[in-house]
Amino acid sequence: MTANTESHVVESDRRRGGRVAAIAVASVALVVVAIAAFSIGRLSTLADPTPADTSAEAGFARDMQVHHLQGVELAMIVRDATDDAEVRLLGYDIATTQAQQAGQMYGWLAEWGISQAGREPSMTWMTRPSVDGAAGHGTHATSDPGTHQPGAPMPGLATPAQVEELRSLTGIAAERRFLELMIAHHQGAVEMADAVLDRSSNDVVVALAQSIVDSQTSEIDLMTDMLAERSPDSPPVE
Repeated sequence: MTANTESHVVESDRRRGGRVAAIAVASVALVVVAIAAFSIGRLSTLADPTPADTSAEAGFARDMQVHHLQGVELAMIVRDATDDAEVRLLGYDIATTQAQQAGQMYGWLAEWGISQAGREPSMTWMTRPSVDGAAGHGTHATSDPGTHQPGAPMPGLATPAQVEELRSLTGIAAERRFLELMIAHHQGAVEMADAVLDRSSNDVVVALAQSIVDSQTSEIDLMTDMLAERSPDSPPVE
């Protein structure tokens, strides 16, 4: 092994070790935030009006559950397809966080006395304009009612064919495909969270939506770097 190669491997290990530690710290932080958000949410629902069945809050809770549960599925597929510690830790973090948040949104609907299945096609709530009094934190111009069509695929959702493709891969090929799919998946989730921030002032919904925007935007940056390291043109990561 040449001196340059040794230097690259040491630097690569240092970067990967730092990211693994960062992911682990983020996982603990997300658990703490989730517990706090749940407690705050239980209290805030006493003051917030109960959302209607066709409200943005109800639509977001239903659709984001579906979106998150696919994120869990993709993360568990890659954990079984690779021995890479960094990717497996990221997959575990995504799976546990999104499963917890999906359960939280299921609980909202139950507490609001609203059916888990809506009367309208999915994404209908995203076709409506922003409303006065909403949180107004959205940053992706999602208030345009012409951006989406009711019943159309959710932003960033992987197709059945893409999910099956991921299942068929192993090793670095699986890592690359997972990162590509999950970057798009997170971008879609951020878009949906931004949309409800432009359409709701419900404290518990706003808190969770903002946490999705913040955490998944950070993970998009992380996964973009991880994907670049695994591109065919990059030096191998040992």
